[in-house]
Amino acid sequence: MKVIVTGQVGIDKKPFLGKLQVMAQNEGHELSLFHVGQLMYAEAPDVAAGRILDLPLARLHSLRRSVMKDILAAAKRTEHILVNTHASFRWRHGLFPAFDFDQMAELDADMYVTLIDNVDAIHARLVQDHDLEHSLKDLMVWREEEMLATELMACGLGAVGKYAVLARGSGDSASRTLFQLMFRPKTKRVYPSYPMSHVMDCPEVLAELEKFRRAIEEHFIVFDPGDLEEIRLHFAALEAAERGEKFIQIPIEGQKVSFDVDEILGVARDIHAQIYARDFKLIDQSDMIVSYIPQLPGGTAGLSSGVERELQHAHEATKEVYVIWRPKVSPSPFVTETASAVFSSLGEALDFFGKKGYICKEPKARR
Repeated sequence: MKVIVTGQVGIDKKPFLGKLQVMAQNEGHELSLFHVGQLMYAEAPDVAAGRILDLPLARLHSLRRSVMKDILAAAKRTEHILVNTHASFRWRHGLFPAFDFDQMAELDADMYVTLIDNVDAIHARLVQDHDLEHSLKDLMVWREEEMLATELMACGLGAVGKYAVLARGSGDSASRTLFQLMFRPKTKRVYPSYPMSHVMDCPEVLAELEKFRRAIEEHFIVFDPGDLEEIRLHFAALEAAERGEKFIQIPIEGQKVSFDVDEILGVARDIHAQIYARDFKLIDQSDMIVSYIPQLPGGTAGLSSGVERELQHAHEATKEVYVIWRPKVSPSPFVTETASAVFSSLGEALDFFGKKGYICKEPKARR
């Protein structure tokens, strides 16, 4: 298995990939990691840390090709390799590619993955670890560019259907997901659909949804939209603006990071647009969608407009569509007519998936 993993500057892929390597080794798989940037610095000891992108493009290109040549040689004698690289860069030279088609064609990867993260987390890491001027808008643009460049790389190499977007999230769930994609490829890929923003003030419903998410994650490869929570950044900015505050403090990875309220509100449209496009992409790379509709306080159905659009998109994309309907009121035909099956409980759904042979019988990756 050969995998290319890309991601924008500030995504901090090394710890994520290190966890993945340990999981693979614990299951008896020898997985070799190649960090292209690190190898380029090793080949150019005269270049100061953090300054390699300041090199003339000709030398940068030559260094990358030399490193990739070594990786290609190693790939011939290694069963499982993972290449940590970038697909594009936006620097003082402008926007330019970070790969060569001929070498990527020779590598002939089995999978291409773009790792993404919340824009506030990217910002916090860049402030802490990099001397790189940026705005939140820049970070959102760079993320889209990296996703598009990687997908074009995969499509240009004839690897249609071998590209996936994976949210870094918290903990090691993303590492386990990539482990499953690599070493449990027959496991069903699921997009868990559930209401988010309009149940934030309902702790019992949130607990119910968390139980659903964990159960689905236990048995399937999951592309969970809740692993990216940029909408919360927008809500926090709106509340701060109502209080007349110019800055807000957001807790990120054990520290509080300051954000300009006006800057967040200025990218609100981008946040919403990217959520819309990204969630549909996660559905497209899944085998099926499993939607959990809770009963809200007062007895109404927690069926948000976002969940309705996700169900419709999955149906039109010819995915399997399953709905767990918890409210006492009956679902509308717009739910039942687009669903492959409707269940009254999480247990009923899991029993059904077990009988269909969808439940993975293989042991989960050990941490």
